[in-house]
Amino acid sequence: MILRQFLHTDPVAVSYLFGCGGKASAAVVDPVGDVQPYLDAANATGMRILYVIDTHIHADHVSAGRALAQAAGADYVLHESAAADFPFRRVKDGEVLELGNVTAQVMHTPGHTPEHIALLVTDRTRASEPWFVLTGHTLMVGDLGRTELASSAEDGARSLFSSAQRLKDLPDHVEVLPGAFSGSVCGRALSGKPTSTIGFEKRFNKAFRIGDEDEFVAAMVADIPPPPPDAARTRALNAGTAP
Repeated sequence: MILRQFLHTDPVAVSYLFGCGGKASAAVVDPVGDVQPYLDAANATGMRILYVIDTHIHADHVSAGRALAQAAGADYVLHESAAADFPFRRVKDGEVLELGNVTAQVMHTPGHTPEHIALLVTDRTRASEPWFVLTGHTLMVGDLGRTELASSAEDGARSLFSSAQRLKDLPDHVEVLPGAFSGSVCGRALSGKPTSTIGFEKRFNKAFRIGDEDEFVAAMVADIPPPPPDAARTRALNAGTAP
């Protein structure tokens, strides 16, 4: 397993490159900004980027996903429900992306946005159990993602509750690698530490701890962070629907 984490501060976001060095197969998740650092990281580790994956259609920054996929000759991947006006590889819940000895299983985790996915990653040279989960803006360290980008805040919160319950079912030792950290507008009580575990978040993440759906919805819609500047236009640009 090779894993590289890219921390961004403008906007505050996290991108990842991971894959199998032995089979020279990699994926990049939620790329931001210049595509060259991802290409350089892949070259330095002797891997070819097969997939470029956005966990959702972002509204806080312009995604580099399509540009990187084109530069790397990779598939650009979104959930099958994504309302995007360009060709992309459509993945569904439970689908497995093969990267040599590494696999990434798609988990549909709507709530922050309807098409949001997480990726449950296993290194079969180490174990048959998953090692970490790339959670995008669903589960972050200290909080869950904001919900107003769904059809309504309450509907989004109910979807997010179901997604959180799925993530809670993962083993406590599974590492949480989120798409944002403290300073992002996509959560309220985010930590500056950009990694955690399912077990730690189950114990100390106030929103993630809530087990009652109505209580969860009330908490998530009570103090929704304001949307990013130009959120609607940024999302339209990332979906290929901007005029």
